[in-house]
Amino acid sequence: MVETTEQYNEDSVKSLKWNEHIRHRPGMYIGKLGDGSSHDDGIYVLLKEIIDNSIDEYMMGHGRTIEVTIKEHSVTVRDYGRGIPLGKLVACVSQINTGAKYDSKVFKKAVGLNGVGSKAVNALSSQFTAITVREGRSKTAEFNKGDLINESAEEATDQRNGTLITFTPDQGLFGNYHYIPEYVEQMLWNYCYLNTGLVINFNGQRFQAKNGLLDMLERAINGNPLLFPIIHIKDEDFECAFTHSNRQSGEEYYSFVNGQHTTQGGTHLTAFREAIVKTIREFYGKDFEPVDIRSSIIAAVSVKVNEPVFESQTKTKLGSQYMEPGGVTISKYINDVLKKKLDNYLHMNGETAEALYRKILQNEKERKEMANIKKLARESVKKVSLHNKKLRDCRVHYNSNDERRLESTLFITEGDSASGSITKSRDVNTQAVFSLRGKPLNCFGMSKKVVYENEEFNLLQAALNIEDDIENLRYNYIVVATDADVDGMHIRMLLLTFFLQFFPDLVKTGHVYILQTPLFRVRNKKKTNYCYTEEERLASIRELGPNPEITRFKGLGEISPDEFKNFIGQSIRLDPVILNHSGDIHKVLSYYMGKNTPERQKFIIHNLRSEDEIDKELVA
Repeated sequence: MVETTEQYNEDSVKSLKWNEHIRHRPGMYIGKLGDGSSHDDGIYVLLKEIIDNSIDEYMMGHGRTIEVTIKEHSVTVRDYGRGIPLGKLVACVSQINTGAKYDSKVFKKAVGLNGVGSKAVNALSSQFTAITVREGRSKTAEFNKGDLINESAEEATDQRNGTLITFTPDQGLFGNYHYIPEYVEQMLWNYCYLNTGLVINFNGQRFQAKNGLLDMLERAINGNPLLFPIIHIKDEDFECAFTHSNRQSGEEYYSFVNGQHTTQGGTHLTAFREAIVKTIREFYGKDFEPVDIRSSIIAAVSVKVNEPVFESQTKTKLGSQYMEPGGVTISKYINDVLKKKLDNYLHMNGETAEALYRKILQNEKERKEMANIKKLARESVKKVSLHNKKLRDCRVHYNSNDERRLESTLFITEGDSASGSITKSRDVNTQAVFSLRGKPLNCFGMSKKVVYENEEFNLLQAALNIEDDIENLRYNYIVVATDADVDGMHIRMLLLTFFLQFFPDLVKTGHVYILQTPLFRVRNKKKTNYCYTEEERLASIRELGPNPEITRFKGLGEISPDEFKNFIGQSIRLDPVILNHSGDIHKVLSYYMGKNTPERQKFIIHNLRSEDEIDKELVA
């Protein structure tokens, strides 16, 4: 029994104000803070919470346009819905559990039901201004970190009804954050796919979709060849679009509830996966294995539920069992829709039905052929794990229920010196290290078989725990940590080829990153600056005066463990690997990692500079 000298009495019990509690425990409300480099960082959750309110207005038939503006750290969202009742403006944005969405007669199948979203944004912002306009009258309230600093009287206006929210996430909490436009754009596209007719204007760009999830899937597929046209099914409260890819295995899903992107799925996605298997088995009259039916599927699934129950405030996983309290189960509803509409579709589209049948048989054949290879691969993993410290694991994993699961990170690096420095300086609770032996194989154009036959890929796959399903992924951040030289860049490209070739959904769902380490250390007797760019190096020279000591880091092993703590801790710099939807993944990989074509030779010659030349430029 551990004894303590601390006194536990009335003075130990404290009551926090609503905004103090949110600021003290932000993870309860927005998942994590972050600096914007990850798509699920807090600044995007704040934006989403405000837009969700505007979407709910649209879903109730009020206002078809939403204006979103982001300038550096300041965010503005303007909708043209009914506007917040003027007398309740302050309460609606600053009193927990206050809102009209508790009245199901006013808001049906809404996204935000907890009465928390806008309050969390308010509390976590250094500046938060809410303006509401209703029937020729307007009112404004201004806040600082959740504290009301100004409330205007009602006044006449000729503006259209609606709500305007402006906020600046608090740098004291989020640090030197930045919004990545691609993440914002993907969020806005999702809103438009799920709300046909909705128009969102973002920094001068117009977002609108005409064909719902069909448009979403066409954009997600991004030019990849398909075995059959996309099957698009719609019902009053359910919509799905799916097909099978000819270039990838595994399962790839985009799931939504009431317009909310449920990145971790939930009961509706489980119901869809089961219903697909059941319907196809009954159509063909064969007891296919589920994995053979679903392998290489790409699907988008959306359901509208009354009073949905999510497993957290960030609403990434649906927990509801029923379409509405006391009503039909989600599983039965989705199964009934697919049983009727998918069965009808396959009967009416014989070529698609035949193509799907051939794909299932092909998957079955490949699965059986791979069985022995997988068995040998698993034995190899066990053997190497016993005798070789390839993986220095951490204690907290992404597929656990630990409150720090979102911080779980795997650094993939090459060589003993680099992996040794990271291992000695990491947080053993949330940061793991996987050490490569030499350069990985260029796997472009190869089959999944190579993942099991190549020792490095097999061990990496086992470390990530993604052999059977990426839902078992053990790390939220997969970080490629290579030297800042030619060899390091080559290893980086080979690893990205591996992920894009065999596990593209890891990239698409925002799990793969590049670690940025400093190129220079600039110091004098009083101060040391670490510089990541040439501009930062020149600024440090100006700051520290003439003749500072300048060190050019070429390899991660040159950075001592004590220094490395600065680069993989709170101030870690990660560049997300983002897929550009305007390009074909296969074409990009073919150009850079395929055969050495004349076009690529011209590109290399045109951009050729030796490493020594680059170093001379940087140190000059």
